[in-house]
Amino acid sequence: MESAPRSKHIAANGLSVAFHAAGSGAPLVMLHGASSAGRDDFAAQLPLFVKAFRCYVPDARGHAGTRWDPAAGLRYGDLVVDLDAFADACNLGTFHLLGFSMGAATALLYAMRRPERLRTLVLVGTSPEPEPRRHVIRHLADVARIEAQNPAWAGELARRHDPVQGAGAWRRLMPAIIAMVERQPVVSPADLRRAEVPALVVVGDRDPFVPVPQAWQLARQLPDARLAVIPDAGHEAMAAQPGIFNEACAAFWRSTQAMAAARAGRVVARDPGGAAR
Repeated sequence: MESAPRSKHIAANGLSVAFHAAGSGAPLVMLHGASSAGRDDFAAQLPLFVKAFRCYVPDARGHAGTRWDPAAGLRYGDLVVDLDAFADACNLGTFHLLGFSMGAATALLYAMRRPERLRTLVLVGTSPEPEPRRHVIRHLADVARIEAQNPAWAGELARRHDPVQGAGAWRRLMPAIIAMVERQPVVSPADLRRAEVPALVVVGDRDPFVPVPQAWQLARQLPDARLAVIPDAGHEAMAAQPGIFNEACAAFWRSTQAMAAARAGRVVARDPGGAAR
């Protein structure tokens, strides 16, 4: 994979979505976490995954290269529609989907709405439960705390978001992220049963956002899911233990290869719903 490749842009759901695409093989869409960008969150995965997949790594609205004023609000329902429109714009048909944190919450909602479009699903660091996620994000995303206690991260956020989003954009983004998590949609066991797709739920054993029992419960309630607990890892399990994480994904994809191939042949209609349910 070429070093520091430039992002491409594609029109989807009224946005000019910045994305990175590399590799060859079945399509794999990778959704990053809140305040981040795909090539940052998945830096330890892309060199390996592009050997088996055509990886599509979009920046979410208001993040990095996808311009959007977070003052207008961030909503998971919009992210779900953005994903569907992005897949349409890229002519993906069916595809594998991997999401981390905010991206995993988006991926889960998408799987409940459009399971027929997915070949497999990997969810990293997410749970339908509102706590402790809300409590943790209120603390971690507090702008005053970041500037006072973690100026290095403040500088990283500015470098990531401000060039496209405008000076000080990250300071507007963080409160929007807190508000989005506060309004996380309620997901029932019946809702989860609609996500009829082979799934892997991944959690770090020290994740402050998602306790292991919550990840276990999610895996148990999905129709066809497995659980991978990554040792000595917090929320960013794929960065903390990339070797273990990458092998867990590879084993999952190997074990579901026949099912994914069968699902790949499905004819997919465009979603007439527009906004997420």
